[in-house]
Amino acid sequence: MVKKISENEQLYLREFTPADFDDLCLILQDKETMYAYESAFSEEKVNAWLNWNLTSYQENGFGLWAIIDQKKQHFIGQCGIVYSDVKAESLLEIGYLVNKRYWNQGYATSASQLCISYAKNELKAEKICSIIRDTNLSSRMVAEKNGMTIVKEFDKDYSGLPVRHFVYSIDLTN
Repeated sequence: MVKKISENEQLYLREFTPADFDDLCLILQDKETMYAYESAFSEEKVNAWLNWNLTSYQENGFGLWAIIDQKKQHFIGQCGIVYSDVKAESLLEIGYLVNKRYWNQGYATSASQLCISYAKNELKAEKICSIIRDTNLSSRMVAEKNGMTIVKEFDKDYSGLPVRHFVYSIDLTN
């Protein structure tokens, strides 16, 4: 039985299963979708990504989850909560990647709002962030629609090149 995490009228989030491998490949192996990572993933990297999430569910109780359209039951992408290290600080982060066939339809915003509620109500987190490449305007807009603001900038090393990232954050104590 697949564990459903959260839902709204548009979509629901559920844990990944090994059967999601092909759908994940459509996202993680697409150069256009993965430009913020500087490259598409090999099948080995997709498999490692999937297994990393399955392990995260066991170790943390959360991870990245499958985004499923409520009406058509289509696999839309992934969105969830992970720990990310930024300059020796471990941050609770919302991450999302959507199959480009479903871009600009509100899925990332809607799914990340479910994650914000989950972090506040289930994890009792005081804040949550999204770490976004400076040139990723679509993801930056999603963070801003969700009430996040930039609290930090840093450079991430991508094959020896510094790439500017913003840490967007929202206070969950209100």
